[in-house]
Amino acid sequence: MQTRRLGNSDLDITPLGFGAWAIGGGGWQFAWGSQDDAKSIAAIQRALERGINWIDTAAVYGLGHSEEVVARALEGRDRRPYVFTKCGMVWDAQGRITRSLKADSVRRECEASLRRLRVDTIDLYQFHWPVESLAEIEEGWNTMVALQREGKVRWMGVSNFSVEQLEHIQRIAPVTSLQPPYSLLHRDVESRQLPYCQRQGVGVIAYSPMASGLLTGAMTRERVAGFPQDDWRRNSPDFQEPGLSRNLALVELLRRVGQRHGRSPGEVAIAWALRDPVVTGAIVGARSAEQVDGFIHAGDFHLASDEVRQIEDFQRASRTSQQDAHA
Repeated sequence: MQTRRLGNSDLDITPLGFGAWAIGGGGWQFAWGSQDDAKSIAAIQRALERGINWIDTAAVYGLGHSEEVVARALEGRDRRPYVFTKCGMVWDAQGRITRSLKADSVRRECEASLRRLRVDTIDLYQFHWPVESLAEIEEGWNTMVALQREGKVRWMGVSNFSVEQLEHIQRIAPVTSLQPPYSLLHRDVESRQLPYCQRQGVGVIAYSPMASGLLTGAMTRERVAGFPQDDWRRNSPDFQEPGLSRNLALVELLRRVGQRHGRSPGEVAIAWALRDPVVTGAIVGARSAEQVDGFIHAGDFHLASDEVRQIEDFQRASRTSQQDAHA
Protein backbone atom coordinates (compact mmCIF):
# COMPACT_ATOMS: atom_id res chain seq x y z
CA MET A 1 0.00 0.00 0.00
CA GLN A 2 1.15 3.49 -0.77
CA THR A 3 1.38 5.93 2.12
CA ARG A 4 0.03 9.43 2.68
CA ARG A 5 1.47 12.19 4.87
CA LEU A 6 -0.72 12.87 7.92
CA GLY A 7 -1.35 16.59 8.32
CA ASN A 8 1.63 18.60 9.57
CA SER A 9 3.44 15.50 10.88
CA ASP A 10 6.29 13.40 9.55
CA LEU A 11 4.06 10.31 9.68
CA ASP A 12 3.50 8.61 6.32
CA ILE A 13 0.56 6.30 6.95
CA THR A 14 -1.07 3.60 4.88
CA PRO A 15 -4.65 4.38 3.75
CA LEU A 16 -5.89 1.65 6.12
CA GLY A 17 -5.13 1.50 9.83
CA PHE A 18 -5.97 -1.25 12.30
CA GLY A 19 -8.78 -0.26 14.65
CA ALA A 20 -8.50 -1.74 18.14
CA TRP A 21 -11.89 -0.82 19.66
CA ALA A 22 -13.52 -4.27 19.60
CA ILE A 23 -10.40 -6.05 20.85
CA GLY A 24 -10.88 -4.31 24.19
CA GLY A 25 -13.22 -7.20 24.93
CA GLY A 26 -16.51 -7.35 26.78
CA GLY A 27 -17.93 -6.16 30.07
CA TRP A 28 -17.69 -2.40 29.71
CA GLN A 29 -20.05 0.35 28.55
CA PHE A 30 -19.11 0.49 24.86
CA ALA A 31 -18.05 -3.12 24.36
CA TRP A 32 -18.65 -5.24 21.28
CA GLY A 33 -19.09 -8.40 23.33
CA SER A 34 -16.42 -10.82 24.52
CA GLN A 35 -13.25 -11.26 22.49
CA ASP A 36 -10.43 -13.82 22.43
CA ASP A 37 -7.08 -12.06 23.01
CA ALA A 38 -5.23 -14.66 20.94
CA LYS A 39 -7.45 -13.88 17.96
CA SER A 40 -6.92 -10.16 18.53
CA ILE A 41 -3.14 -10.59 18.50
CA ALA A 42 -3.36 -12.73 15.35
CA ALA A 43 -5.50 -10.04 13.69
CA ILE A 44 -3.00 -7.28 14.50
CA GLN A 45 -0.07 -9.33 13.30
CA ARG A 46 -1.87 -10.26 10.07
CA ALA A 47 -2.63 -6.57 9.43
CA LEU A 48 1.05 -5.71 9.80
CA GLU A 49 2.08 -8.63 7.57
CA ARG A 50 -0.31 -7.34 4.90
CA GLY A 51 1.25 -3.86 4.95
CA ILE A 52 -0.73 -1.76 7.42
CA ASN A 53 1.66 0.53 9.31
CA TRP A 54 -0.48 2.08 12.07
CA ILE A 55 -2.78 0.99 14.88
CA ASP A 56 -5.43 3.18 16.45
CA THR A 57 -6.56 2.40 19.99
CA ALA A 58 -7.75 4.31 23.07
CA ALA A 59 -7.30 4.06 26.80
CA VAL A 60 -11.03 3.51 27.35
CA TYR A 61 -11.30 0.51 24.99
CA GLY A 62 -11.78 -2.34 27.43
CA LEU A 63 -10.79 0.08 30.20
CA GLY A 64 -7.12 -0.25 29.30
CA HIS A 65 -7.24 -3.79 27.93
CA SER A 66 -6.99 -2.89 24.24
CA GLU A 67 -3.72 -1.03 24.80
CA GLU A 68 -2.34 -4.03 26.68
CA VAL A 69 -3.31 -6.39 23.83
CA VAL A 70 -1.66 -4.07 21.29
CA ALA A 71 1.56 -4.14 23.35
CA ARG A 72 1.50 -7.94 23.44
CA ALA A 73 0.98 -8.13 19.68
CA LEU A 74 3.98 -5.87 19.04
CA GLU A 75 6.33 -7.54 21.51
CA GLY A 76 9.70 -8.41 19.98
CA ARG A 77 9.04 -6.81 16.58
CA ASP A 78 12.02 -5.08 14.97
CA ARG A 79 9.84 -2.92 12.74
CA ARG A 80 7.05 -1.43 14.78
CA PRO A 81 4.00 0.31 13.36
CA TYR A 82 2.92 3.74 14.47
CA VAL A 83 0.71 3.52 17.54
CA PHE A 84 -2.05 6.10 18.00
CA THR A 85 -4.13 6.28 21.17
CA LYS A 86 -6.56 8.64 22.87
CA CYS A 87 -7.35 10.21 26.21
CA GLY A 88 -10.24 12.13 27.73
CA MET A 89 -12.59 9.26 28.64
CA VAL A 90 -11.89 8.17 32.19
CA TRP A 91 -13.49 5.55 34.43
CA ASP A 92 -13.88 4.87 38.12
CA ALA A 93 -13.52 1.65 40.12
CA GLN A 94 -17.03 0.58 39.07
CA GLY A 95 -16.22 1.12 35.38
CA ARG A 96 -18.41 4.23 35.05
CA ILE A 97 -17.09 6.40 32.21
CA THR A 98 -16.93 10.19 32.22
CA ARG A 99 -15.02 12.78 30.19
CA SER A 100 -12.17 14.94 31.46
CA LEU A 101 -9.60 17.13 29.72
CA LYS A 102 -8.25 18.63 32.94
CA ALA A 103 -4.47 18.97 32.95
CA ASP A 104 -3.81 16.42 35.70
CA SER A 105 -6.18 13.91 34.08
CA VAL A 106 -4.59 14.19 30.62
CA ARG A 107 -1.12 13.79 32.10
CA ARG A 108 -2.20 10.83 34.25
CA GLU A 109 -3.82 9.13 31.25
CA CYS A 110 -0.73 9.66 29.12
CA GLU A 111 1.52 8.02 31.70
CA ALA A 112 -0.88 5.08 32.02
CA SER A 113 -1.06 4.60 28.23
CA LEU A 114 2.72 4.71 27.91
CA ARG A 115 2.94 2.01 30.56
CA ARG A 116 0.25 -0.23 29.03
CA LEU A 117 1.59 0.17 25.49
CA ARG A 118 5.21 -0.33 26.70
CA VAL A 119 6.49 2.62 24.67
CA ASP A 120 8.46 5.76 25.52
CA THR A 121 6.56 7.97 23.08
CA ILE A 122 3.03 7.91 21.64
CA ASP A 123 3.16 8.60 17.89
CA LEU A 124 -0.21 10.38 17.79
CA TYR A 125 -2.05 11.29 20.99
CA GLN A 126 -5.66 12.36 20.55
CA PHE A 127 -8.48 13.81 22.60
CA HIS A 128 -11.18 11.14 22.30
CA TRP A 129 -14.20 13.41 22.78
CA PRO A 130 -14.55 17.10 23.56
CA VAL A 131 -16.02 18.40 26.80
CA GLU A 132 -18.52 21.27 26.93
CA SER A 133 -16.13 23.77 28.50
CA LEU A 134 -13.81 25.51 26.03
CA ALA A 135 -11.65 26.51 28.99
CA GLU A 136 -11.17 22.85 29.90
CA ILE A 137 -10.43 21.93 26.27
CA GLU A 138 -7.80 24.68 26.26
CA GLU A 139 -6.34 23.41 29.53
CA GLY A 140 -6.06 19.91 28.11
CA TRP A 141 -4.52 21.10 24.85
CA ASN A 142 -1.88 23.11 26.71
CA THR A 143 -1.07 19.92 28.60
CA MET A 144 -0.73 18.07 25.29
CA VAL A 145 1.77 20.69 24.16
CA ALA A 146 3.76 20.15 27.35
CA LEU A 147 3.71 16.36 26.83
CA GLN A 148 4.98 16.84 23.29
CA ARG A 149 7.76 19.10 24.56
CA GLU A 150 8.73 16.40 27.06
CA GLY A 151 8.98 13.79 24.28
CA LYS A 152 6.08 11.66 25.52
CA VAL A 153 3.91 12.57 22.54
CA ARG A 154 5.15 13.04 18.97
CA TRP A 155 2.04 14.53 17.34
CA MET A 156 -1.29 15.81 18.65
CA GLY A 157 -4.77 15.19 17.27
CA VAL A 158 -8.44 15.19 18.23
CA SER A 159 -11.49 13.05 17.60
CA ASN A 160 -15.15 14.08 17.28
CA PHE A 161 -14.39 17.84 17.43
CA SER A 162 -16.46 20.59 15.84
CA VAL A 163 -14.93 23.30 13.66
CA GLU A 164 -15.35 25.81 16.49
CA GLN A 165 -13.44 23.55 18.88
CA LEU A 166 -10.73 22.97 16.29
CA GLU A 167 -10.35 26.69 15.70
CA HIS A 168 -10.04 27.31 19.43
CA ILE A 169 -7.13 24.94 20.00
CA GLN A 170 -5.43 25.78 16.70
CA ARG A 171 -4.69 29.19 18.24
CA ILE A 172 -2.63 27.41 20.90
CA ALA A 173 -0.81 24.80 18.80
CA PRO A 174 -1.36 23.11 15.43
CA VAL A 175 -3.71 20.12 15.24
CA THR A 176 -2.14 17.27 13.30
CA SER A 177 -5.35 15.35 12.67
CA LEU A 178 -9.08 15.09 13.18
CA GLN A 179 -10.68 11.67 13.65
CA PRO A 180 -14.39 11.88 12.81
CA PRO A 181 -16.97 9.17 12.15
CA TYR A 182 -17.31 9.00 8.37
CA SER A 183 -19.21 6.48 6.30
CA LEU A 184 -22.07 6.27 3.82
CA LEU A 185 -24.42 6.34 6.82
CA HIS A 186 -22.75 9.24 8.63
CA ARG A 187 -21.73 12.13 6.39
CA ASP A 188 -22.29 15.15 8.64
CA VAL A 189 -18.60 16.14 8.56
CA GLU A 190 -18.76 16.80 4.81
CA SER A 191 -20.38 20.20 5.32
CA ARG A 192 -17.88 21.81 7.69
CA GLN A 193 -15.13 19.64 9.23
CA LEU A 194 -13.72 18.18 6.02
CA PRO A 195 -13.54 21.54 4.18
CA TYR A 196 -11.95 23.11 7.27
CA CYS A 197 -9.32 20.37 7.47
CA GLN A 198 -8.56 20.76 3.77
CA ARG A 199 -8.06 24.52 4.14
CA GLN A 200 -5.94 24.20 7.28
CA GLY A 201 -3.85 21.19 6.26
CA VAL A 202 -5.22 19.04 9.08
CA GLY A 203 -5.08 15.30 8.41
CA VAL A 204 -8.32 13.31 8.54
CA ILE A 205 -8.55 9.78 9.92
CA ALA A 206 -12.05 8.43 9.28
CA TYR A 207 -13.40 5.99 11.81
CA SER A 208 -16.15 3.38 11.29
CA PRO A 209 -16.07 3.52 7.45
CA MET A 210 -18.05 0.26 7.44
CA ALA A 211 -20.51 1.70 10.01
CA SER A 212 -19.41 -0.58 12.86
CA GLY A 213 -19.74 -3.73 10.76
CA LEU A 214 -23.13 -2.91 9.25
CA LEU A 215 -21.72 -2.41 5.72
CA THR A 216 -19.38 -5.41 5.68
CA GLY A 217 -21.83 -7.68 3.89
CA ALA A 218 -21.74 -10.16 6.77
CA MET A 219 -24.47 -8.48 8.84
CA THR A 220 -27.96 -9.94 8.85
CA ARG A 221 -31.12 -9.35 10.88
CA GLU A 222 -30.50 -12.65 12.63
CA ARG A 223 -26.99 -11.64 13.60
CA VAL A 224 -28.21 -8.30 14.91
CA ALA A 225 -30.92 -10.03 16.94
CA GLY A 226 -28.26 -12.29 18.44
CA PHE A 227 -25.89 -9.54 19.60
CA PRO A 228 -24.72 -10.21 23.19
CA GLN A 229 -26.11 -8.00 25.93
CA ASP A 230 -22.83 -6.08 26.24
CA ASP A 231 -22.62 -5.18 22.52
CA TRP A 232 -23.27 -1.42 22.30
CA ARG A 233 -24.71 -1.81 18.79
CA ARG A 234 -27.91 -3.29 20.26
CA ASN A 235 -28.92 0.29 21.13
CA SER A 236 -27.73 1.99 17.93
CA PRO A 237 -30.46 3.33 15.59
CA ASP A 238 -28.42 2.10 12.63
CA PHE A 239 -29.08 -1.47 13.77
CA GLN A 240 -32.78 -0.93 14.55
CA GLU A 241 -35.83 -0.55 12.33
CA PRO A 242 -36.64 1.30 10.20
CA GLY A 243 -32.97 2.13 9.64
CA LEU A 244 -31.78 -1.46 9.57
CA SER A 245 -33.83 -2.40 6.49
CA ARG A 246 -32.61 0.67 4.56
CA ASN A 247 -29.03 -0.02 5.54
CA LEU A 248 -29.18 -3.68 4.52
CA ALA A 249 -30.64 -2.59 1.17
CA LEU A 250 -27.62 -0.31 0.74
CA VAL A 251 -25.37 -3.28 1.46
CA GLU A 252 -26.94 -5.18 -1.42
CA LEU A 253 -26.12 -2.29 -3.76
CA LEU A 254 -22.53 -2.25 -2.45
CA ARG A 255 -22.43 -5.99 -3.08
CA ARG A 256 -23.47 -5.52 -6.71
CA VAL A 257 -20.88 -2.78 -7.23
CA GLY A 258 -18.19 -4.90 -5.60
CA GLN A 259 -18.98 -7.97 -7.69
CA ARG A 260 -17.84 -6.11 -10.81
CA HIS A 261 -14.35 -5.96 -9.28
CA GLY A 262 -14.25 -9.07 -7.12
CA ARG A 263 -14.59 -6.92 -3.99
CA SER A 264 -16.74 -7.24 -0.89
CA PRO A 265 -19.40 -4.71 0.17
CA GLY A 266 -17.12 -3.67 3.03
CA GLU A 267 -14.25 -2.90 0.66
CA VAL A 268 -16.61 -0.76 -1.44
CA ALA A 269 -17.71 1.12 1.69
CA ILE A 270 -14.09 1.77 2.72
CA ALA A 271 -13.13 2.85 -0.81
CA TRP A 272 -16.04 5.28 -0.78
CA ALA A 273 -14.75 6.89 2.45
CA LEU A 274 -11.24 7.13 1.00
CA ARG A 275 -12.41 8.64 -2.30
CA ASP A 276 -12.16 12.18 -0.89
CA PRO A 277 -8.53 13.36 -1.03
CA VAL A 278 -8.90 15.19 2.30
CA VAL A 279 -9.28 11.78 4.02
CA THR A 280 -5.75 10.63 4.82
CA GLY A 281 -6.66 7.20 6.11
CA ALA A 282 -9.49 5.04 7.43
CA ILE A 283 -9.57 3.00 10.64
CA VAL A 284 -10.82 -0.52 10.02
CA GLY A 285 -11.44 -2.81 12.97
CA ALA A 286 -10.92 -6.56 12.92
CA ARG A 287 -11.40 -9.34 15.46
CA SER A 288 -9.59 -12.10 13.52
CA ALA A 289 -6.91 -12.55 10.89
CA GLU A 290 -9.61 -13.67 8.45
CA GLN A 291 -11.43 -10.36 8.80
CA VAL A 292 -8.19 -8.53 7.96
CA ASP A 293 -7.83 -10.60 4.78
CA GLY A 294 -11.40 -9.61 3.90
CA PHE A 295 -10.76 -5.86 3.78
CA ILE A 296 -7.03 -5.46 3.15
CA HIS A 297 -7.34 -4.68 -0.57
CA ALA A 298 -9.66 -1.72 0.02
CA GLY A 299 -6.61 0.50 0.42
CA ASP A 300 -5.78 0.30 -3.28
CA PHE A 301 -9.33 0.04 -4.64
CA HIS A 302 -10.78 3.09 -6.39
CA LEU A 303 -14.43 3.48 -7.32
CA ALA A 304 -15.28 4.91 -10.73
CA SER A 305 -17.16 8.21 -10.74
CA ASP A 306 -20.31 6.56 -12.09
CA GLU A 307 -20.18 3.99 -9.26
CA VAL A 308 -19.90 6.75 -6.66
CA ARG A 309 -22.85 8.49 -8.32
CA GLN A 310 -24.89 5.27 -8.32
CA ILE A 311 -24.28 4.74 -4.59
CA GLU A 312 -25.04 8.34 -3.68
CA ASP A 313 -28.18 8.43 -5.83
CA PHE A 314 -29.39 5.37 -3.93
CA GLN A 315 -28.69 7.08 -0.62
CA ARG A 316 -30.44 10.26 -1.72
CA ALA A 317 -33.53 8.33 -2.83
CA SER A 318 -33.52 6.41 0.45
CA ARG A 319 -33.42 9.62 2.48
CA THR A 320 -36.24 11.13 0.39
CA SER A 321 -38.34 8.02 0.94
CA GLN A 322 -37.69 8.23 4.68
CA GLN A 323 -38.72 11.90 4.79
CA ASP A 324 -41.89 11.16 2.82
CA ALA A 325 -42.76 8.40 5.26
CA HIS A 326 -42.57 10.87 8.15
CA ALA A 327 -44.45 13.64 6.35
